[in-house]
Amino acid sequence: MSSTYGADVKPRMGFFTDTSVCIGCKACEVACKEWNLVPEDGLEWTGHSYDNTGSLNANTWRHVAFIEQDKPLRLDGETATASADPEPLRWLMESDVCKHCTHAGCLDVCPTGSLFRTEFGTVVVQQDICNGCGYCIPACPFGVIDRRELPRADPPAIPLLSDKDGRAQKCTLCYDRLKGGHEPACAKACPTDSIQFGEVDELRERAEQRLAKLEAQNWNGPRLYGHDTEDGVGGFGAFFLLLDEPEVYGLPPDPVVPTKHLPRLWKVTALAATMMFAGIAAAFAGGAE
Repeated sequence: MSSTYGADVKPRMGFFTDTSVCIGCKACEVACKEWNLVPEDGLEWTGHSYDNTGSLNANTWRHVAFIEQDKPLRLDGETATASADPEPLRWLMESDVCKHCTHAGCLDVCPTGSLFRTEFGTVVVQQDICNGCGYCIPACPFGVIDRRELPRADPPAIPLLSDKDGRAQKCTLCYDRLKGGHEPACAKACPTDSIQFGEVDELRERAEQRLAKLEAQNWNGPRLYGHDTEDGVGGFGAFFLLLDEPEVYGLPPDPVVPTKHLPRLWKVTALAATMMFAGIAAAFAGGAE
């Protein structure tokens, strides 16, 4: 983690996104784009409710999903529609973002050191170092990180090089704002406090209390996602309270960092190589006699 910063290390910071109070206003999407100078996208109608961005990508660092369901909001039969309409209906809205994993596959595979762990425990891409190799893209179990295929704002001086950007892009948890003592732009803009920013340990306690309250009120399907530090990525730095299965929101139910077994594989490879060289040496020794 960020222990390499020594005396400069900070408490781990992150997001707790409570989808039960998200109103789908997309203020987080707009604030993210404005502060981080993320190019426009999502201007075409997708036909998926009011979701016009579709998914996280290089030009969408915050994505608000809209899911319409024929389900009651609460288990006691209360609906999300007017009382005159007996049919159950609810909209699930979720502002998705990079998870800033405890064990980040993108960070593990980056060959240039462009991706790094900050003193706040977040994962950030250094644009001046990224070479656009794309190794980080399949290493993310959430499909968050992507390359920006747009003309570069700073085209290379060598004409033979591509003028397309091609560098990896994703949420930085507003690293520049954190260093200045400010909360990320998306959390600052959220009018309902659906996106809550703070120390991850404190947010986990807050999430447990919120989950207990919704369960006591008979909400339909509340659960925490990314809260467990024993999951396949060691817990998220940005986790969620959902109102249905993760798959409903387009999230993997049991994410595992692809590089999880690398240490064991390297040990097995080293052992096999040692045995092979020992066998070769023994064969030469036997032939010399």
